[in-house]
Amino acid sequence: MITRCWRWLSLLLLLGITPGSLAAPGAVWVLGIDDAIGPASADYLVRSLDQAKTQGAQLVVIRMDTPGGLDSAMRQMIKAILASPVPVATFVAPSGARAASAGTYILYASHVAAMAPGTNLGAATPVQIGAPPGTPKDDKAKGSDDETLARKQVNDAAAYIRGLAQLRGRNADWAEKAVREAVSLSASEALRLDVIDLVADDLPDLLRKLDGKTLSVAGQPQQLQTAGASLVEHLPDWRTRVLAVITNPSVALILIMIGVYGLLFEFMNPGSTVGGVVGGICLLLALYALQLLPVSFAGVALILLGIAFMIAEAFLPSFGVVGFGGIVAFVVGALILIDTDAPGFGIPLALIGTLAVLSALLIGGVLGMALKARRRALVSGDAGLVGSLVTVTQVMAGNPFCGFVLAQGEQWQAQCATPLQAGQNVRVTARHGVMLEVSAAAPAAQGE
Repeated sequence: MITRCWRWLSLLLLLGITPGSLAAPGAVWVLGIDDAIGPASADYLVRSLDQAKTQGAQLVVIRMDTPGGLDSAMRQMIKAILASPVPVATFVAPSGARAASAGTYILYASHVAAMAPGTNLGAATPVQIGAPPGTPKDDKAKGSDDETLARKQVNDAAAYIRGLAQLRGRNADWAEKAVREAVSLSASEALRLDVIDLVADDLPDLLRKLDGKTLSVAGQPQQLQTAGASLVEHLPDWRTRVLAVITNPSVALILIMIGVYGLLFEFMNPGSTVGGVVGGICLLLALYALQLLPVSFAGVALILLGIAFMIAEAFLPSFGVVGFGGIVAFVVGALILIDTDAPGFGIPLALIGTLAVLSALLIGGVLGMALKARRRALVSGDAGLVGSLVTVTQVMAGNPFCGFVLAQGEQWQAQCATPLQAGQNVRVTARHGVMLEVSAAAPAAQGE
């Protein structure tokens, strides 16, 4: 009997399982969102919640520090939190962090809202997204349309966050005030006003305070057992990092430029493949990023039109008019490309100016080469043959003074005062019909 028990214990140890671990509570997953809320953040959270559910986690903690972000990405994240069978605790940390704008909505949507001392939340007024439909007839009409659109956005956001507050039993009046008046609160003030559930110094302190707490998850009570629970740091993987890079509006703009100029290089040098491959990949990545971002199609059209004008300048005798128009179209398109004022999703003016200058320099270089080639004297016929260096391809049998040479891509019969050798370089001195008169080329100086 004792031997059998030792065998079972040995098997459990070999499998990495101890009797105590079989009764241990589920793991606590820790996610990190430390930047603007965007498509990458939404993808990261949605996939992480699915994996946490599959692996039996008892709690997911979102450690947040964000200035806000895109409305579409925020709503996608909130839908995932509300539908999650695993409770979600959003923890604004460390000290000095914030949950502004979109972060406030996510905090309200979570099953547990917690903050570290020295953090803040609020300023949840929606930013202007896009322009009102139609073209106003005058400034007064334009101002009226702008006010109507802004009022619609604010009312919609206020109703949305009030619904989240009522769902979680938190201060709905202050939530609406954060939207309509863009007010903010510190951690201690938020706790006093029932905006959040608790204040914790750090993650271990948060887990201690959550231990034994009962939450309503999908309409069912669920008690947390976080004391001694194992922590799983679920960091963003390569997919999330790549998505975060390409959905950066600045990177998307650069990818557009590289893609278009890469394809142009391929068209000008057929068969090089490098320009086509690189340009095609960059252009596809840019298009993928743009369909995830709130872009203005007018901005995209102006950028492409500007690039087309700048390319056409190299082939049209417009003396810079078309190229200048292309630069203007490109700059205007880049300025209105991203159709939102959300933090973290603007394109720096310095980048726009740099790309415009580089494009102008590239066009200037191509135009300079074209003008130089146009001014060069046309060389053809006898003028192109006489004096050129050619290669002997064949020597006639029995007559080493006659043979064939390759000149201007064609085979010519040649004769020389000295014997010829296949592969020898000779210089054309005269042409007599289809016969070229050649002479041995002077050998290169030693060391050249």
